[in-house]
Amino acid sequence: MSSSTSASRSYRAARDARAALSRASRRAIMTAAVALGATFLMNAQAVAAPAVGQPAPDFVAVDTAGAQHRLSDFAGKFVVLEWTNPGCPFVGKHYGSGNMPATQKAATAQGVVWLAINSTERGASDYLKPAALAAWMKAQSGAPTAVLMDEDGVIGRAYGARTTPHIFIVDPKGTLVYAGGIDSIPSSRAEDIKAATNYVNQALGEAFGGKAISAAATRPYGCSIKYKS
Repeated sequence: MSSSTSASRSYRAARDARAALSRASRRAIMTAAVALGATFLMNAQAVAAPAVGQPAPDFVAVDTAGAQHRLSDFAGKFVVLEWTNPGCPFVGKHYGSGNMPATQKAATAQGVVWLAINSTERGASDYLKPAALAAWMKAQSGAPTAVLMDEDGVIGRAYGARTTPHIFIVDPKGTLVYAGGIDSIPSSRAEDIKAATNYVNQALGEAFGGKAISAAATRPYGCSIKYKS
């Protein structure tokens, strides 16, 4: 066999080997991409916000006094979750007018647990440290059961909380029965409160009366939550 023929065969063998390796690499890349996409999809589904009628995500958080609270510890009771941020004018509307404190007091007087949650990230200009947030709540005559810190946004994202305020109600069985705004007029004007339907009072009144909640999902309004990026 001539040296030229041998060299030609060696060249073809090397070329075929490279082609096979390239095909195998493409298959491996495609397989990895599909698997990665499936992982992203599963993760997205895992953190999808619950809809009304679905189980409320359990969570553990520390309040402004350093005490730990777990949602499931309140099983057997109605729980109101209120997303708040003192730097938001919509929050200021409902606290400054006394509307939010009055709503909190009316609920807790019936044995409802009220958890105010602040998901504002630490780097935000209007972030308040626990002691300052507690002082602000006291100055507003706020009456939640506890004020929880969620600077990393884990709880807020689990519920799909978008605004301050944004209200969620969990029933004694741990089911989400209300999600939305505090009332029916999406404005920052305190004078609109009297003409608005307080959805929280309405929902709790219907629930305690053994009725279905007539407005179980409403549109939240307020400032966007400043989540940690």
